[in-house]
Amino acid sequence: MRLVDLTRMLDSADFERLPEPVKASASVLVPQVDYFAPDGKGAEVMCATFGCERHHLPGGEGWGEERVRINTHLGTHVDAPLHYGTMCEGKPARTIGDIDLSELYCDGLVLDVRPWAKPNTGVTVEALQAALEANGGTVTPGCALMIRTGQEAYDLSQIEWYAYPGMTRQGTLFLAELGAKILGTDAVGWDRPFGVMRRVFRETGNPAEIWDGHFAGRDREVFIVQQLDNLRAVPPHGFKVGFFPMRLNRCSA
Repeated sequence: MRLVDLTRMLDSADFERLPEPVKASASVLVPQVDYFAPDGKGAEVMCATFGCERHHLPGGEGWGEERVRINTHLGTHVDAPLHYGTMCEGKPARTIGDIDLSELYCDGLVLDVRPWAKPNTGVTVEALQAALEANGGTVTPGCALMIRTGQEAYDLSQIEWYAYPGMTRQGTLFLAELGAKILGTDAVGWDRPFGVMRRVFRETGNPAEIWDGHFAGRDREVFIVQQLDNLRAVPPHGFKVGFFPMRLNRCSA
């Protein structure tokens, strides 16, 4: 059995690589990490813990540890229904700790929308239908449908990475009504970019343009996964995929 990791590597040093306009959103892109190396702070902490000196430790080294501060929506992550609001399908929305692991291990399909998707625009239902037809697989109840938008061509240092094709309310509900429970994307976010939705709302005054892809999850319970990486390495269908988040109580991701 071949295993493929679909998570994005997280590196605190990436903050310096972020384009200036997106540094305000760094908490969902880059972790804050204090590194305690065995030959540095790790040894100091160990000496303080055991009341010893560096020469008492093997090679003068202690343990290695890191102290990390993260946003629950950092990097490749699973959105729980609580992320979309306090109610889902007329019931209290579930948190990430409420979701059983059996719901997060399922059949997977990759819908390649690259021929139709365009930067800063919503992926249409017609594009999703075409991608599903080209995939040739079968959507099974509770499966994961992962959208390959082509964002793999860029990384977080490039402004193009933030001008991604996003999902709309119509597209989200279309996938959910097929029977999928997990909806994923290789883009930074599930919806159209925030700046795009803000501009369209300003121009139209229509509140339905605000975060409509995520808010669709209030009406149909789905788990949204963002910032998937390496979708090119998995086949269109015929595989199992697991999404195993940190077990955080009362959290939305």
